[in-house]
Amino acid sequence: MLKTPAPPSSAETGAHGLDSVLFREGMSRVAAAVHVVTTDGPSGLAGFTATAVTPVTDKPASLLVCVNTTARSAQALLANGVFCVNVLNGSDQALADVFAGRTDLQGPARFTKGEWAKLVTGAPALATSLVSFDCRLEDARVVATHHVIIGEIASIRLGETKPALVYQRRLYHSL
Repeated sequence: MLKTPAPPSSAETGAHGLDSVLFREGMSRVAAAVHVVTTDGPSGLAGFTATAVTPVTDKPASLLVCVNTTARSAQALLANGVFCVNVLNGSDQALADVFAGRTDLQGPARFTKGEWAKLVTGAPALATSLVSFDCRLEDARVVATHHVIIGEIASIRLGETKPALVYQRRLYHSL
């Protein structure tokens, strides 16, 4: 959801006006935490920026991530079977842009930015994250244009208590 198309020219809100542009404009008004989702394993090192992350249940501890089916990082995550959801702090905006593809860095070169460690699964955990959820792939389904991925949390690393990086109205904010 980190794309930046121009908002629709009208404020039309009826069902007859429902289209992808109007939907994206509506979702841009919802504040969301910014995450970098990473993976590593036989299919390689990869990562992407995501706002579509939510907890599923606490027993077993699990969360859900959505990513476009065309994303190269999604294919690596599915093949590796592990991933880490890193919740960004307010000063990690440049890193969010790197993993959102807004810079020239691609693939494993993105990991030259930030400090990385490994937790239980081997997926990269960001040292500056507010929290890192280290997950094993539990389920993945294609829903329209996106993979809906559920991971069972294998370990959690709590970072410093700092303001969170959030995304709203196509801009970053610290909260």
